[in-house]
Amino acid sequence: MKISNENFELLRALSQFLNEDPAYVTKSGIETVTACGVNTEQAFALILASALGLDLDKTKHARFFDRYFTEMVHQLDVQEYENNTFYRNIRIPNVKQGRCELKYESYKPYEAFVCDDFMINSNGDVIPQIGFFATAFPYPAILHDGRIWMTTIPNEINTMKDPIDKARGDVLTYGLGLGYYVYMVANKDEVRSITAVENDDEIIALFRQHILPQFSHPEKVIIVRDDAFHYAEKVMPNEHYDLVFTDLWHDVSDGVPLYRKMKALQCEGPQFEYWIEKSMRCYM
Repeated sequence: MKISNENFELLRALSQFLNEDPAYVTKSGIETVTACGVNTEQAFALILASALGLDLDKTKHARFFDRYFTEMVHQLDVQEYENNTFYRNIRIPNVKQGRCELKYESYKPYEAFVCDDFMINSNGDVIPQIGFFATAFPYPAILHDGRIWMTTIPNEINTMKDPIDKARGDVLTYGLGLGYYVYMVANKDEVRSITAVENDDEIIALFRQHILPQFSHPEKVIIVRDDAFHYAEKVMPNEHYDLVFTDLWHDVSDGVPLYRKMKALQCEGPQFEYWIEKSMRCYM
């Protein structure tokens, strides 16, 4: 499915907003708008629309708002994510390994962020999913040279539900990160092993020393230090895997060419799953 010009304009404006001022919405702003008789989620949508340049007194803009924003903005429940088994059971220390650092970062109250894969509604509109919490929300992160490089955030939790549910037997994943997918899959009774291919020695070292020992089933986990595309071409076809999950990109901006390259290396046998595939296919 192709994204309409209107959707591209929305995505462009949203991307700029999220990169430049994601904490634009504040508690005082929300309270001012909710005093007019709308709920918190609706107030957030109205403030976000204004920040993106919509004038809802104009009929065209009001229709655009109704078409996209009512299904785009979501107030998330902190407790739902705090009850996630990874968040509940894995503690992330503040440690460094070379140029990489493990620590907790945090969303500010009412800070906007992408919270799920694109949604396609009954009219065929491709709608980005934007979430926020009413309170601060800490999340695990890996920093590289002081900049956030990898995270385990609500977006990853939501977008990995399906490939986690489908995992069975012997699983292969490209990309290790903080080990969220590996942890969730290793906890499944129907999974015998989970092999993670990662090419960054410092990421592997941090994971082995500080995260893997906290797993309930570390014996299921196999870490392979290799380039994902080399492994996919030279090793994967000669091994047995029931499911292969690829998570090598930060978002759609860098994901599409990597997705195309990995899709071309699919082999007979395993079921293949790709992170945020629905969103990337909208750009192809």
